[in-house]
Amino acid sequence: MRFVPALGVAVLWTFQGASIMNAADNEHVLTSVAAGLGQPTWQLTSRDVKSDSATAWSVKRFALHGGKQEGCELIVLDNGKLKITVIPTRGMSVLDVTSGEMRLGWNSPVKQIVHPQFMRLESRGGLGWLEGFNEWMVRCGLEYAGHPGQDEFVNNVGEKATMELTLHGKIGNIPASEVSVTVDSQAPHRIRVKGTVFEQAFYGPKLELATEISTEPGSDSYRIEDRVTNHGAFEQEYQLIYHCNFGPPLLEKGSRVIAAAKRIAPFDAHAAEVLRQWQSYDGPAKGFIEQVYCLEPLADQGRGTVILENAAADRAVTMRWSIDSLPYLTLWKNTAATEDGYVTGLEPGTGFPYNRRIERLAGRVPKLAPNGSREFRIDVGIHVGKGQVADQAATIEKLQGKAPLSVSTEPPRPAESAR
Repeated sequence: MRFVPALGVAVLWTFQGASIMNAADNEHVLTSVAAGLGQPTWQLTSRDVKSDSATAWSVKRFALHGGKQEGCELIVLDNGKLKITVIPTRGMSVLDVTSGEMRLGWNSPVKQIVHPQFMRLESRGGLGWLEGFNEWMVRCGLEYAGHPGQDEFVNNVGEKATMELTLHGKIGNIPASEVSVTVDSQAPHRIRVKGTVFEQAFYGPKLELATEISTEPGSDSYRIEDRVTNHGAFEQEYQLIYHCNFGPPLLEKGSRVIAAAKRIAPFDAHAAEVLRQWQSYDGPAKGFIEQVYCLEPLADQGRGTVILENAAADRAVTMRWSIDSLPYLTLWKNTAATEDGYVTGLEPGTGFPYNRRIERLAGRVPKLAPNGSREFRIDVGIHVGKGQVADQAATIEKLQGKAPLSVSTEPPRPAESAR
């Protein structure tokens, strides 16, 4: 167990029990606010570590230059089969994941990896978050997530006041304070990229995100494990949505999403018009207006699962997560023109992406006790070949067969929220 002080807070790298931060013999600290350490260029390969793994792997860190990406740093974890690109400068988001011709990610109109210093979240009516949006996975939260708009808070003199919430919160635009890479000394020698990001304010939230993105050498899967902690003396609301985004080659005309769910409802009246087509995708269309659907997933041994497969059903991605900590799934369909961002989002979360005011009224804003924590885990797998894809789809369809899907034409928002 190791404690690293950062910003006056003890950061626990090794948790108790079934920990997401397992002890490892080979630890390399790349960034540390506490130690005043930063290594913009760094590399570790399988040749540098004593292990019995037959698969060659590497982890590289380097800095970007020019334009709005000046000062951003990337970590590329290559396990011999997958390449996972992490952005410590942008809240430990994942830019993309590649395996041969397969790519988890999308072609955003935002081509550069924008450094947070150039972001203005309040611009364009609170939609400034979109000026840096191009990642495969970006977390929305932590104090709040969802659509911009007004909400109440308690100010520094203890009175109720209003604040303008910006789109999807701040955590995705805060650089990590602590970053390290570890390699388990025991087989299968899991490789772990760890980071700690703080979302803190005087008279405001005192939240910490401790994250680990990991994989095994030669594996076609990887894992995201997070722990959110409230370091304040009072109970704290929090929201967390994993905005995972897919474009070609998985997304194309005829692609299909499969998710076993108890209920599904449209996000708004526009999505309700084509509710029956929620599982299928069209090709890029100029002027397309996003369609969003709200699902309550069914649990299989406590876990939700969603699949996105291509039109030929010979390539797919699966995402699995704990329903206990992430009980909702948002499906975002944005099959706009290629130039405007042809993309779909599969988004497990603590709630749906309505403004926090609406989510609170619906009872979907959880709280953390003083010094309380909550853990989250998402496992992602890439599947190639009709047999593999069919097996994954059959598992979900079998689960759905045990419980009918309840379809609502009304958005899951309280009536009083419209006022």
